[in-house]
Amino acid sequence: MSNAIHARFALQYPEFALNVDLELPGRGVTALFGHSGSGKTTLLRLIAGLQRVTNGYLAVNGQVWQDDQLFMPTHRRPLGYVFQEASLFPHLTARENVRYGMKRAGRVMNQSALNDTVELLGIAQLLDRRPHQLSGGERQRVAIARALALHPAVLLMDEPLAALDLQRKQEILPYLERLHTALDIPVLYVSHSPDEVARLADTVVLLERGQVRAVGSVIELFSRLDLTFAQDQDASAILTGTILNHDAQYGLTRIGLNGGGRLMVTQLTQSIGEAVRVRVHARDVSLALDEPGTSSIVNILPARVIELREVEPAHVLIQLEISASEQQRLLARITRYSCERLNVRSGQAVFAQVKAVALMD
Repeated sequence: MSNAIHARFALQYPEFALNVDLELPGRGVTALFGHSGSGKTTLLRLIAGLQRVTNGYLAVNGQVWQDDQLFMPTHRRPLGYVFQEASLFPHLTARENVRYGMKRAGRVMNQSALNDTVELLGIAQLLDRRPHQLSGGERQRVAIARALALHPAVLLMDEPLAALDLQRKQEILPYLERLHTALDIPVLYVSHSPDEVARLADTVVLLERGQVRAVGSVIELFSRLDLTFAQDQDASAILTGTILNHDAQYGLTRIGLNGGGRLMVTQLTQSIGEAVRVRVHARDVSLALDEPGTSSIVNILPARVIELREVEPAHVLIQLEISASEQQRLLARITRYSCERLNVRSGQAVFAQVKAVALMD
Protein backbone atom coordinates (compact mmCIF):
# COMPACT_ATOMS: atom_id res chain seq x y z
CA MET A 1 0.00 0.00 0.00
CA SER A 2 1.17 3.54 -0.76
CA ASN A 3 -0.05 5.08 2.52
CA ALA A 4 2.71 3.47 4.53
CA ILE A 5 6.40 3.54 5.37
CA HIS A 6 8.52 0.88 3.67
CA ALA A 7 11.99 0.59 5.18
CA ARG A 8 14.65 -1.98 4.30
CA PHE A 9 18.19 -1.53 5.60
CA ALA A 10 21.23 -3.74 6.18
CA LEU A 11 24.15 -2.31 8.11
CA GLN A 12 27.22 -4.21 9.26
CA TYR A 13 29.71 -3.09 11.91
CA PRO A 14 32.36 -5.27 13.58
CA GLU A 15 30.29 -5.55 16.77
CA PHE A 16 26.79 -4.68 15.55
CA ALA A 17 24.57 -5.53 12.60
CA LEU A 18 21.22 -3.99 11.71
CA ASN A 19 18.94 -5.90 9.37
CA VAL A 20 15.34 -4.71 9.00
CA ASP A 21 12.58 -5.04 6.41
CA LEU A 22 9.46 -3.22 7.59
CA GLU A 23 6.11 -1.99 6.34
CA LEU A 24 4.69 0.44 8.88
CA PRO A 25 1.32 2.26 9.05
CA GLY A 26 1.00 5.63 7.34
CA ARG A 27 -0.81 7.10 10.35
CA GLY A 28 -0.61 6.78 14.12
CA VAL A 29 2.33 6.23 16.47
CA THR A 30 4.76 3.39 15.81
CA ALA A 31 7.15 2.77 18.70
CA LEU A 32 10.64 1.46 17.98
CA PHE A 33 11.26 -0.36 21.24
CA GLY A 34 14.24 -2.23 22.62
CA HIS A 35 17.07 -2.16 25.09
CA SER A 36 20.15 0.01 24.58
CA GLY A 37 22.13 -1.19 21.59
CA SER A 38 19.14 -2.79 19.87
CA GLY A 39 19.34 -0.44 16.87
CA LYS A 40 16.42 1.94 17.54
CA THR A 41 18.24 5.23 17.01
CA THR A 42 20.32 3.82 14.15
CA LEU A 43 17.11 2.88 12.32
CA LEU A 44 15.67 6.35 12.94
CA ARG A 45 18.83 8.02 11.61
CA LEU A 46 18.71 5.86 8.48
CA ILE A 47 15.11 6.93 7.89
CA ALA A 48 16.11 10.56 8.40
CA GLY A 49 19.04 10.24 5.99
CA LEU A 50 21.51 11.19 8.71
CA GLN A 51 23.24 7.86 8.15
CA ARG A 52 23.56 6.08 4.83
CA VAL A 53 23.84 2.49 3.69
CA THR A 54 24.35 1.46 0.08
CA ASN A 55 21.83 -1.38 0.09
CA GLY A 56 18.86 0.44 1.59
CA TYR A 57 15.32 1.22 0.49
CA LEU A 58 12.90 3.75 1.95
CA ALA A 59 9.53 4.97 0.70
CA VAL A 60 7.13 7.19 2.65
CA ASN A 61 3.53 7.35 1.47
CA GLY A 62 4.50 6.24 -2.01
CA GLN A 63 7.46 8.64 -2.38
CA VAL A 64 10.84 6.93 -2.65
CA TRP A 65 13.48 8.57 -0.49
CA GLN A 66 16.19 5.96 -1.08
CA ASP A 67 16.82 3.02 -3.39
CA ASP A 68 19.71 1.65 -5.47
CA GLN A 69 19.87 4.78 -7.65
CA LEU A 70 18.48 7.49 -5.38
CA PHE A 71 19.46 8.96 -2.03
CA MET A 72 17.44 11.98 -0.96
CA PRO A 73 19.55 14.08 1.45
CA THR A 74 18.10 14.92 4.85
CA HIS A 75 17.33 18.56 4.02
CA ARG A 76 15.11 17.46 1.14
CA ARG A 77 13.18 14.87 3.12
CA PRO A 78 9.85 16.25 4.41
CA LEU A 79 10.32 15.15 7.99
CA GLY A 80 10.36 16.57 11.47
CA TYR A 81 12.92 15.31 13.98
CA VAL A 82 12.68 15.69 17.76
CA PHE A 83 15.80 14.72 19.69
CA GLN A 84 16.34 13.82 23.37
CA GLU A 85 17.43 17.41 23.99
CA ALA A 86 15.20 20.18 22.67
CA SER A 87 18.21 22.02 21.11
CA LEU A 88 16.36 25.31 20.72
CA PHE A 89 18.25 28.40 19.57
CA PRO A 90 19.05 30.16 22.87
CA HIS A 91 18.94 33.69 21.40
CA LEU A 92 15.44 33.22 19.94
CA THR A 93 12.08 33.23 21.69
CA ALA A 94 9.88 30.17 21.54
CA ARG A 95 7.82 31.89 18.82
CA GLU A 96 10.94 32.62 16.79
CA ASN A 97 12.13 29.04 17.19
CA VAL A 98 8.84 27.76 15.81
CA ARG A 99 8.94 30.25 12.95
CA TYR A 100 12.46 29.10 12.14
CA GLY A 101 10.99 25.71 11.40
CA MET A 102 8.42 27.35 9.13
CA LYS A 103 11.16 29.25 7.33
CA ARG A 104 13.20 26.10 6.79
CA ALA A 105 10.15 24.42 5.27
CA GLY A 106 10.25 27.01 2.51
CA ARG A 107 6.64 28.05 2.98
CA VAL A 108 4.56 29.79 5.57
CA MET A 109 2.27 27.79 7.83
CA ASN A 110 -1.14 29.45 7.67
CA GLN A 111 -2.22 31.14 10.87
CA SER A 112 -4.99 28.65 11.53
CA ALA A 113 -2.61 25.69 11.31
CA LEU A 114 -0.10 27.49 13.53
CA ASN A 115 -2.80 28.26 16.10
CA ASP A 116 -3.87 24.61 16.08
CA THR A 117 -0.29 23.48 16.75
CA VAL A 118 0.15 26.02 19.55
CA GLU A 119 -3.12 24.94 21.16
CA LEU A 120 -2.39 21.25 20.71
CA LEU A 121 0.90 21.57 22.58
CA GLY A 122 -0.29 24.17 25.10
CA ILE A 123 2.52 26.65 24.40
CA ALA A 124 0.57 29.91 23.82
CA GLN A 125 1.78 31.40 27.11
CA LEU A 126 5.37 30.37 26.37
CA LEU A 127 5.84 31.97 22.96
CA ASP A 128 7.56 35.16 24.16
CA ARG A 129 9.99 33.38 26.46
CA ARG A 130 13.52 32.33 25.63
CA PRO A 131 14.70 28.74 26.19
CA HIS A 132 16.44 29.48 29.51
CA GLN A 133 13.06 30.65 30.85
CA LEU A 134 11.39 27.32 30.05
CA SER A 135 11.36 24.01 31.89
CA GLY A 136 12.67 20.89 30.16
CA GLY A 137 9.17 19.75 29.29
CA GLU A 138 8.22 23.18 27.96
CA ARG A 139 11.34 23.31 25.78
CA GLN A 140 10.50 19.90 24.37
CA ARG A 141 6.95 20.98 23.52
CA VAL A 142 8.34 23.99 21.65
CA ALA A 143 10.77 21.67 19.83
CA ILE A 144 7.85 19.49 18.75
CA ALA A 145 5.97 22.54 17.50
CA ARG A 146 9.06 23.57 15.51
CA ALA A 147 9.24 20.09 13.96
CA LEU A 148 5.54 20.19 13.03
CA ALA A 149 6.03 23.63 11.46
CA LEU A 150 8.07 21.89 8.75
CA HIS A 151 4.86 20.35 7.36
CA PRO A 152 6.48 16.90 7.71
CA ALA A 153 5.29 13.77 5.98
CA VAL A 154 6.57 11.86 9.03
CA LEU A 155 7.54 12.92 12.55
CA LEU A 156 10.59 11.21 14.07
CA MET A 157 10.99 11.31 17.86
CA ASP A 158 14.15 9.92 19.43
CA GLU A 159 13.42 9.31 23.14
CA PRO A 160 12.00 12.83 23.62
CA LEU A 161 11.41 12.23 27.34
CA ALA A 162 14.78 10.67 28.18
CA ALA A 163 16.32 13.91 29.45
CA LEU A 164 13.35 14.79 31.67
CA ASP A 165 12.73 13.93 35.30
CA LEU A 166 9.58 12.07 36.32
CA GLN A 167 7.57 15.22 37.03
CA ARG A 168 8.39 16.76 33.65
CA LYS A 169 7.59 13.49 31.90
CA GLN A 170 4.15 13.43 33.52
CA GLU A 171 3.62 17.02 32.38
CA ILE A 172 4.42 16.38 28.73
CA LEU A 173 2.79 12.95 28.27
CA PRO A 174 -0.76 14.35 27.94
CA TYR A 175 0.43 16.58 25.09
CA LEU A 176 2.04 13.61 23.35
CA GLU A 177 -1.25 11.75 23.73
CA ARG A 178 -2.96 14.66 21.97
CA LEU A 179 -0.51 14.27 19.09
CA HIS A 180 -1.42 10.60 18.96
CA THR A 181 -5.06 11.39 18.21
CA ALA A 182 -4.72 14.68 16.29
CA LEU A 183 -1.99 14.08 13.70
CA ASP A 184 -2.73 12.63 10.27
CA ILE A 185 0.92 11.74 9.68
CA PRO A 186 2.89 8.76 10.96
CA VAL A 187 5.00 9.22 14.08
CA LEU A 188 8.03 7.00 14.68
CA TYR A 189 8.78 7.10 18.39
CA VAL A 190 11.99 5.62 19.81
CA SER A 191 11.73 4.47 23.42
CA HIS A 192 13.00 1.92 25.91
CA SER A 193 10.17 2.74 28.35
CA PRO A 194 7.22 0.31 28.42
CA ASP A 195 5.15 3.01 30.17
CA GLU A 196 5.57 5.44 27.29
CA VAL A 197 4.89 2.75 24.70
CA ALA A 198 1.76 1.58 26.52
CA ARG A 199 0.33 5.10 26.62
CA LEU A 200 1.30 6.39 23.20
CA ALA A 201 1.84 3.65 20.62
CA ASP A 202 -0.55 2.00 18.20
CA THR A 203 2.06 -0.26 16.64
CA VAL A 204 5.30 -1.59 18.12
CA VAL A 205 8.49 -2.73 16.42
CA LEU A 206 10.47 -4.76 18.94
CA LEU A 207 14.18 -4.70 18.13
CA GLU A 208 16.80 -7.01 19.60
CA ARG A 209 20.48 -6.73 18.59
CA GLY A 210 19.62 -5.06 15.30
CA GLN A 211 16.98 -7.61 14.32
CA VAL A 212 13.20 -7.25 14.25
CA ARG A 213 11.91 -9.58 16.96
CA ALA A 214 8.22 -8.77 16.46
CA VAL A 215 5.87 -6.24 14.86
CA GLY A 216 2.24 -5.77 15.84
CA SER A 217 -0.31 -3.76 17.75
CA VAL A 218 0.75 -2.58 21.19
CA ILE A 219 -2.14 -4.52 22.72
CA GLU A 220 -1.07 -7.77 21.07
CA LEU A 221 2.63 -7.50 21.82
CA PHE A 222 2.24 -6.51 25.48
CA SER A 223 0.31 -9.70 26.23
CA ARG A 224 2.57 -12.15 24.35
CA LEU A 225 4.38 -14.34 26.84
CA ASP A 226 7.40 -14.92 24.59
CA LEU A 227 8.33 -11.24 24.29
CA THR A 228 10.29 -8.77 26.42
CA PHE A 229 7.23 -6.93 27.72
CA ALA A 230 5.82 -9.98 29.52
CA GLN A 231 9.20 -11.08 30.86
CA ASP A 232 9.76 -7.78 32.65
CA GLN A 233 8.99 -7.41 36.37
CA ASP A 234 6.36 -4.83 35.38
CA ALA A 235 4.64 -7.16 32.91
CA SER A 236 1.19 -5.89 32.06
CA ALA A 237 -1.63 -6.03 29.55
CA ILE A 238 -3.48 -3.17 27.88
CA LEU A 239 -7.28 -3.06 27.74
CA THR A 240 -9.36 -0.65 25.66
CA GLY A 241 -12.80 0.71 26.38
CA THR A 242 -15.06 3.73 26.80
CA ILE A 243 -15.88 5.86 29.84
CA LEU A 244 -19.40 4.98 31.03
CA ASN A 245 -19.69 7.23 34.08
CA HIS A 246 -17.87 8.76 37.03
CA ASP A 247 -18.74 8.18 40.68
CA ALA A 248 -17.56 11.34 42.42
CA GLN A 249 -18.66 10.08 45.84
CA TYR A 250 -16.17 7.21 45.76
CA GLY A 251 -13.65 8.63 43.28
CA LEU A 252 -14.18 5.87 40.72
CA THR A 253 -14.77 5.60 36.97
CA ARG A 254 -16.65 2.81 35.19
CA ILE A 255 -15.33 1.67 31.84
CA GLY A 256 -17.13 -0.45 29.27
CA LEU A 257 -14.59 -2.73 27.64
CA ASN A 258 -14.56 -3.01 23.88
CA GLY A 259 -16.26 -6.29 23.04
CA GLY A 260 -18.01 -6.60 26.41
CA GLY A 261 -17.36 -6.51 30.13
CA ARG A 262 -16.87 -3.64 32.57
CA LEU A 263 -14.15 -2.34 34.83
CA MET A 264 -14.16 0.06 37.75
CA VAL A 265 -11.00 2.13 38.10
CA THR A 266 -9.68 5.01 40.16
CA GLN A 267 -11.37 8.13 38.80
CA LEU A 268 -10.06 9.32 35.45
CA THR A 269 -10.20 12.83 33.99
CA GLN A 270 -11.58 11.85 30.59
CA SER A 271 -15.16 12.69 29.62
CA ILE A 272 -18.05 10.23 29.47
CA GLY A 273 -18.04 8.47 26.10
CA GLU A 274 -14.32 9.05 25.54
CA ALA A 275 -12.18 6.13 24.42
CA VAL A 276 -9.51 5.11 26.92
CA ARG A 277 -6.74 2.61 27.32
CA VAL A 278 -5.86 1.11 30.69
CA ARG A 279 -2.78 -0.85 31.69
CA VAL A 280 -3.20 -3.73 34.13
CA HIS A 281 -0.10 -5.10 35.84
CA ALA A 282 0.15 -8.89 35.95
CA ARG A 283 1.21 -8.80 39.59
CA ASP A 284 -2.14 -7.17 40.48
CA VAL A 285 -4.30 -9.90 38.94
CA SER A 286 -5.25 -12.97 40.99
CA LEU A 287 -7.23 -16.04 39.95
CA ALA A 288 -10.13 -18.02 41.41
CA LEU A 289 -11.79 -21.19 40.13
CA ASP A 290 -15.18 -20.24 41.57
CA GLU A 291 -16.84 -16.84 41.40
CA PRO A 292 -15.76 -14.97 44.53
CA GLY A 293 -18.41 -13.83 46.98
CA THR A 294 -18.18 -10.66 49.05
CA SER A 295 -14.74 -9.17 48.47
CA SER A 296 -12.88 -5.86 48.58
CA ILE A 297 -11.77 -6.47 44.99
CA VAL A 298 -14.30 -4.70 42.77
CA ASN A 299 -13.42 -6.20 39.38
CA ILE A 300 -14.24 -9.87 38.89
CA LEU A 301 -13.92 -10.89 35.23
CA PRO A 302 -14.81 -14.33 33.85
CA ALA A 303 -11.85 -15.44 31.76
CA ARG A 304 -10.25 -18.39 30.01
CA VAL A 305 -6.63 -19.51 30.31
CA ILE A 306 -4.81 -19.24 26.98
CA GLU A 307 -1.18 -19.96 27.86
CA LEU A 308 1.13 -20.47 30.85
CA ARG A 309 4.84 -19.86 31.18
CA GLU A 310 7.28 -20.08 34.09
CA VAL A 311 9.08 -16.76 34.37
CA GLU A 312 11.32 -17.73 37.27
CA PRO A 313 11.47 -20.72 39.62
CA ALA A 314 8.79 -19.36 41.96
CA HIS A 315 6.31 -17.71 39.57
CA VAL A 316 4.11 -18.47 36.56
CA LEU A 317 2.82 -15.94 34.06
CA ILE A 318 -0.63 -16.71 32.66
CA GLN A 319 -2.27 -15.21 29.60
CA LEU A 320 -6.04 -14.87 29.93
CA GLU A 321 -8.82 -14.09 27.48
CA ILE A 322 -11.69 -12.11 28.97
CA SER A 323 -14.76 -14.23 28.32
CA ALA A 324 -17.18 -11.34 27.79
CA SER A 325 -15.17 -9.83 24.94
CA GLU A 326 -13.04 -12.66 23.50
CA GLN A 327 -10.91 -9.82 22.13
CA GLN A 328 -9.00 -8.58 25.13
CA ARG A 329 -6.22 -10.26 27.06
CA LEU A 330 -5.02 -10.03 30.64
CA LEU A 331 -1.84 -11.30 32.26
CA ALA A 332 -1.71 -12.79 35.75
CA ARG A 333 1.51 -13.41 37.65
CA ILE A 334 1.00 -15.96 40.43
CA THR A 335 3.25 -18.27 42.40
CA ARG A 336 4.01 -21.68 41.00
CA TYR A 337 2.60 -23.08 44.26
CA SER A 338 -0.77 -21.39 43.64
CA CYS A 339 -0.76 -22.47 40.00
CA GLU A 340 -0.29 -26.12 40.96
CA ARG A 341 -2.76 -25.92 43.84
CA LEU A 342 -5.46 -24.59 41.48
CA ASN A 343 -4.32 -26.98 38.74
CA VAL A 344 -4.39 -24.14 36.24
CA ARG A 345 -4.23 -25.36 32.66
CA SER A 346 -4.78 -24.10 29.13
CA GLY A 347 -8.45 -23.72 28.19
CA GLN A 348 -9.61 -23.61 31.81
CA ALA A 349 -12.39 -21.21 32.86
CA VAL A 350 -11.35 -18.97 35.76
CA PHE A 351 -12.25 -15.67 37.39
CA ALA A 352 -9.69 -12.88 37.18
CA GLN A 353 -9.69 -10.51 40.15
CA VAL A 354 -8.32 -7.05 39.41
CA LYS A 355 -7.91 -4.26 41.95
CA ALA A 356 -9.34 -0.90 40.87
CA VAL A 357 -6.12 0.83 41.93
CA ALA A 358 -4.11 -1.49 39.67
CA LEU A 359 -5.46 0.26 36.58
CA MET A 360 -4.05 3.45 35.12
CA ASP A 361 -4.84 5.64 32.15
